[in-house]
Amino acid sequence: MASMEWRKDESVAVITMDDGENRHHPEFVKAFLDILDDIEKDASVSSVVIRSGDQKNWSQGLDLNWLRARMEEKDFQTIRDFIYGIENLFKRILLYPMPVIACINGHAVANGAILACACDFRFMRSDRGFFFFPGIDIGIPFLPGMIALLQKAIPAPKLEEMAFTGRRYVASELEPYQVLKACGNEEVLMRETLAFAKSLNKKRGVFGEMKKRLHQSIIEVIDREDPAFIEPLFLVVND
Repeated sequence: MASMEWRKDESVAVITMDDGENRHHPEFVKAFLDILDDIEKDASVSSVVIRSGDQKNWSQGLDLNWLRARMEEKDFQTIRDFIYGIENLFKRILLYPMPVIACINGHAVANGAILACACDFRFMRSDRGFFFFPGIDIGIPFLPGMIALLQKAIPAPKLEEMAFTGRRYVASELEPYQVLKACGNEEVLMRETLAFAKSLNKKRGVFGEMKKRLHQSIIEVIDREDPAFIEPLFLVVND
């Protein structure tokens, strides 16, 4: 079972992913969606911050061991259901009716970095942690919906550089491209992230509608184009 909890800090719901590397598998997705549902029921919450309880990792992305085990068992439908599930999590964040802020206090890798890009804002500590997409080196290309999602957070030339090189970036290298805000050590990161989150006291109705209109094209790509790759499980390129 994925370890995840949330607490309130005044008007802010702080979600803590507390499962070590915080890799994505079905239990992770379910726990995350359940927490988002729970937070939305609290009318006093006006923004959400996502941090990690691990000192090294924010999220290392997909649980590749889980995926390999399902492949060996030929449990293909479970894999399909999981990929659709992680996309449902992305869509939930993209349409969530309040600001969602990634407080990146460790490595954000692959699907973990995509999760951060689904958020509305990103703050990352400068003294520790890499942000990168290793798909080019491990044979896992982006799905079309992932590309559309990433394009909202990363300027096109920088995204191509990150995708084609698989290079690791620290926060200070991404801040000039407005991918995220670099924030010194973890103490500074939490202080600045919470201060920003508390300043975003917006009405949910208009905030949710704004996100819906801004992200409608991303949702359409996920729903329309990704099944062509998910259904045949064309997720890995071996050559």
